[in-house]
Amino acid sequence: FIRIVKALEPTFGGINLEDIKAPECFRIETALREQMNIPLMHDDQHGTAIITSAALLNALEIVGKKIEEIKLVVSGAGAAAVSCLRLYLELGVQLENVVVFDKDGVINAGRTNLADMQMRFATARPVTTMAEALDGADVFLGLSAANVLPAELLLKMADNPIVFALANPDPEINYDLAMSTRPDLLMATGRSDHPNQVNNVLGFPYIFRGALDVRATEINEAMKLAAVRALAELSKEPVPDMVNRAYGDNTLAFGRAYLIPKPLDPRLITTLSPAVAKAAMESGVARRDITDWVAYEDELRARLGVNQKLINRITSAARSNPRRVVFAEADNYKILKAAQLVRDEGIATPILLAPHARVHAIAHENNLDLEGCEIVDILQEDAKRHAFAELFYQKRQRRGMTLYEGKRLMRERNYYAAMMVETGEADACITGFTKDYGKSIVPALQVIGTAEGVPRAASMYIIQHKKGPFFFADTTVNINPTAEELVGIIGLAADTVRFFDVVPRVAAISYSNFGSNSGELPDKMRRATALAKERYPNLLIDGEMQANVALNPEILREQYGFSPLAEQGANTLIFPNVESGNIAYKVLQEIGGAEVIGPILMGMRKPVHILQLGASVREIVNMTAIAVVDAQQRNGTAL
Repeated sequence: FIRIVKALEPTFGGINLEDIKAPECFRIETALREQMNIPLMHDDQHGTAIITSAALLNALEIVGKKIEEIKLVVSGAGAAAVSCLRLYLELGVQLENVVVFDKDGVINAGRTNLADMQMRFATARPVTTMAEALDGADVFLGLSAANVLPAELLLKMADNPIVFALANPDPEINYDLAMSTRPDLLMATGRSDHPNQVNNVLGFPYIFRGALDVRATEINEAMKLAAVRALAELSKEPVPDMVNRAYGDNTLAFGRAYLIPKPLDPRLITTLSPAVAKAAMESGVARRDITDWVAYEDELRARLGVNQKLINRITSAARSNPRRVVFAEADNYKILKAAQLVRDEGIATPILLAPHARVHAIAHENNLDLEGCEIVDILQEDAKRHAFAELFYQKRQRRGMTLYEGKRLMRERNYYAAMMVETGEADACITGFTKDYGKSIVPALQVIGTAEGVPRAASMYIIQHKKGPFFFADTTVNINPTAEELVGIIGLAADTVRFFDVVPRVAAISYSNFGSNSGELPDKMRRATALAKERYPNLLIDGEMQANVALNPEILREQYGFSPLAEQGANTLIFPNVESGNIAYKVLQEIGGAEVIGPILMGMRKPVHILQLGASVREIVNMTAIAVVDAQQRNGTAL
C-alpha cells in the first residue's frame, strides 16, 4: 500500500487517506510522510482532531475553564481518538488529566496489547471504570460506539460539562437524553440534525487548498494548529444570511448551540486556507510564497463560482473611509442583520430608523449585536421633524407643498431619511426593502433631486459573472424612454461604470442587428446610438444589436467586424425600455448563474439607493458598500 501511494507523487499534488484502521494507519502515514514531498493527511485522524479542537477551545471559553486544568475522559482509542489527544496536548491539555478507554477497558501501564501511539496515553491513576473516571470530569470525548455513555454518569461530571459524542450514525449518548439530564451541558455530535455537528468537511478541503497553494511538502502540526484557531475564531463572527437561510435558523450565533461553523459557510475557504498557507510559510515547508493576501482571498472566492473582484474592491474602498448610512426601514431582521455586518466589517456607521423597542426586540430574538448603531425613532424627534418639515416646505412651496403636508410627510421614514442626507446628518440612504421601487424613489426625488444638469435619474444593475462584471440600464426607473432620454441614460451608465474603475463598452440592445429589422424599438435604439456618439465622442458604443451579439465578440468579429465592439464585446447593455431590462436581469439572477447587485440609482444629487423589494442580507450589504463609496466619490476619496 505504501509503495502504491508513494508512486502517485508527483502526478498528484496532495493525498487524503481514508478509512485505514489503527494501528496500521499510524505506520502508513509516518512512512509516507518520510518518503514523500507532497501534502498527505489521514482525514479520519486529523480532520476530526482539528474540528473537535476548535469546538473544545470555544466550549471552554464559553464556560470559563482553562484548558490546562480540565479533566478529560475519552471513549475509544482508535486513529481519530489518538490524533485528537495529540492535538489537545499541543493546545494545553495535561497528560496526567487524561483517562482513555477502549473496548477492553481503561488504558493503563498494565496493558500489553496496545500500540506505541496508544501507550503514550496510559494513565497512572487508580481508575478502572468509566463511572470513576467521569467523577468530576470536565470533558467527555466519544469516538467509539453508540450508547456506551449512561445518562446517570453525566450527573457525576463537573459543572457545565462538555460532551463530544461522535460515534456514527448514533452517538455514545442520545442528544435529547443528554440535554434533559444535564441542562448545563455543551454537546456536539456527528449528526446534522443536532447543533454543533463535527463534520470533517469543515476542514480537509480548505487545509489542502492552503497547502497546495504554497506547494507545501507536508501538512505539519503548525498548519493543523493554524486551522484549529482559524476555525475557532470564525465561529465568533456574525453568521452570513445565506447560512441562516440554508439551515432555516436566523438565531445562529456563537454560543452553546454554535461552537463551530456550519459546513455550508462560504467563509471557510477564505479563513482556513490562508491560515494554513501562512503557517506553512512560517514553519518552512512552503515552496512558494504568497505576498498579496487580499488577491489570494479574491482568488479563493472566485473558486466558489462567482467573480467577486468588483464588489471586493468596492468593499475595500468603503472600509478605507466609512460613512454614516441611514437605513430607512430598520424594523426588519434583514436590515438589522446587514447593519450589524456593515458595522462589524467597518463598511459604514449605521443609523437605524425605527422604534427603539422594536429594534431591540428583533435583535434579541435573532441574537444580533447592534452596539455602535444609532437608533432614531422619528416619532420621538418632534423638534427635528418640524425643522425638516420647514426645510421641505421651503424647497417645494411653489410646487403645491404646504407646511401642513410637509409635517405630515416627515412622519414617514423615507422622507425623514432623505432629509437626513439632504442636511448632512447622514452621508447616504438605503431604502426600498418593504415598498415597491416607485413608492420608494418619490421621497428621494422630492427631497434630494437629481444632480445639476441631469434631467432624470436612472438605475443600473451590476451582473457579477465568471466572465466578468456586466452592467444593465435602465432596469427600474424610466418606463419607456425616448431616444433623447436614452442618451442621458447612456451617459449616466458610462459614468457609473467608470466609477467602478471599469472601461465602459456600451451596446444599445434591440431585436435587430444594425438595421436588419425596422420597427419602433430598433429605430429608437439606432437613433439613440447615433445621438450618443455625437454627445460622447470618446465613448465606445455601438448599436442597435441583439443581446447575444453584444456579449459574444466572436459573433461580432465574424458577422459585424466593422463594429468598434468587435474586439472585446460589450460590458454595458442599454435596454429600450424598463420592461426588457427588468426581465433580462431577473432571468439572469434566477437561472443564469450570476450574482446581481443593485439597483444603483444614478444621477441623484446626493447618495440614495433603493433596494429590490425583499432584498437579501448580502444584497443590502453590497448596496451599502456602494452607497459609502458613492458618498466618498462626491468628496474626492473613492476607489
